[in-house]
Amino acid sequence: MPHDWKSRAVSAADVVSVVNSRTNVFVHGACATPAVLLEALCARQDIEAVKLYHLHTAGPAPFAAVGRENEFRSVSLFTGAPLRQAIAEDRADFVPIFLSDIPGLFLSGMVKVDVALLQVSPPDAHGFCSLGTSCDAAKAAADTARLVVAEINEQMPRTHGNNVVPLDCIHAFVATDRPLVEHHLEPESSVEARIGELVADLVEDGSTLQMGIGGIPDAVLARLRGKRDLGIHTEMFSDRVVDLFEAGAITNRHKVVGMGRIVTSFINGSRRLFDFVHDNPQVAFFPCDWTNDTSVIRKNPKVVAINSAIQIDLTGQVCADSIGHRIFSGIGGQMDFIRGAALSPGGKPIIALPSTAAGGTVSRLVAELNAGAGVVTTRGHVHWVVTEYGAVNLHGRTLRERGEALISIAHPDFRAELRRDLARVRTFPSRPTSA
Repeated sequence: MPHDWKSRAVSAADVVSVVNSRTNVFVHGACATPAVLLEALCARQDIEAVKLYHLHTAGPAPFAAVGRENEFRSVSLFTGAPLRQAIAEDRADFVPIFLSDIPGLFLSGMVKVDVALLQVSPPDAHGFCSLGTSCDAAKAAADTARLVVAEINEQMPRTHGNNVVPLDCIHAFVATDRPLVEHHLEPESSVEARIGELVADLVEDGSTLQMGIGGIPDAVLARLRGKRDLGIHTEMFSDRVVDLFEAGAITNRHKVVGMGRIVTSFINGSRRLFDFVHDNPQVAFFPCDWTNDTSVIRKNPKVVAINSAIQIDLTGQVCADSIGHRIFSGIGGQMDFIRGAALSPGGKPIIALPSTAAGGTVSRLVAELNAGAGVVTTRGHVHWVVTEYGAVNLHGRTLRERGEALISIAHPDFRAELRRDLARVRTFPSRPTSA
């Protein structure tokens, strides 16, 4: 590690002084959100029309506060909780885009990045910082930005893979020593537990897993301890993967891509997870245009992709990014991995969701998606759908068969209504079935 690197550090205010009006800024996301730099940027009162491109960010988003619209325009490439209200009120923007396509926005020059705001690890003996917990689109932004500025955080894990930034390429940086934002496991609900059991039953020994964050993926992972020789090739993972690795269930032995290593693009979890990935050669971070490339995903055997949904209609169309017109999250990597798993030898693309929402008063399985709902995964791509009432495979099934299969795993309180709706929208005679 260059012994004198800290002597180059400046204040956060000095770092962000390079941001000018009417420029494009990339902001590192998830646990790597450079909060110190964002706070300093938002403390400025002398700039306007700065576009901030980012995936979901952790912590507050002061740039999206009411009254800052003339100074900053947030452009979410995947939306997190801090930006939902701003997008709904047209104080911020949202881009529907596959996670695998985001780096290409920067690499192609379609979006010209003037400044990349990063949070990175301290430089190693060779003078390289790592992008730490989030490589995703940050590598492309760092490689193409006119200026790279950073928060170099002593507590940012040094991670392996295609995710380094030379210290000499960083125009200015602030030195910090602060904990990263953590995301802790939530208590498991009975519905999540049942879905976890059903999905775990679909996972065979030797499978390669992709999963997101949340109660259902955690519930699945908690039930895979008895499996053997699992592999991980995913866009992200959280603490439950550490449990499986330490239990010996994850060996990555049968993977074709990244054999012997966990492959990911970013992580989201607790300090335990950060410690697990720190300087761990068995975990490799890559940009999301590679981790999420279907031609890469399909090379691994038995890829099991576990993704969630907000609504599914009776033909199999999956809404996963919005509640009606209101943007809730984003396309992310769902389509990348659903298709990649379908093309993998023995692969299983899975959409898993509770059968109801709003305290059981609303069915998530519906005859028609809500007005404005975004179709993230098409009915042609959907295979397995799992609720707490069962698991069905829609692949190769007719519209009638799909509707009947989905009704069979809907909440019993809504099945009769869904049968009537199916008959109405498809002009099918209603067929009595068991509840």
